[in-house]
Amino acid sequence: MKINVLAFGIAREILGGPQRQITLPEGATVADLRRLLETEAPGLKRLRSWAVAVNSEYAENALALQPGDEIAVIPPVSGG
Repeated sequence: MKINVLAFGIAREILGGPQRQITLPEGATVADLRRLLETEAPGLKRLRSWAVAVNSEYAENALALQPGDEIAVIPPVSGG
């Protein structure tokens, strides 16, 4: 299945732009997505942490992805 991934903050630079389309097997989870992204963009591993949101909600690694889900990669955020 094809998934469109949106990237924000430093993740945008690491992934090479604000969006990236990737292909995952049916039944893939957020953990599968994270592994693939870290393989394709090793800079993500250097971040202290980064989150994945699915359909505007933070997602756990076990969540199964569906075609058409809106995926966002969210790097650590510092506040002031």
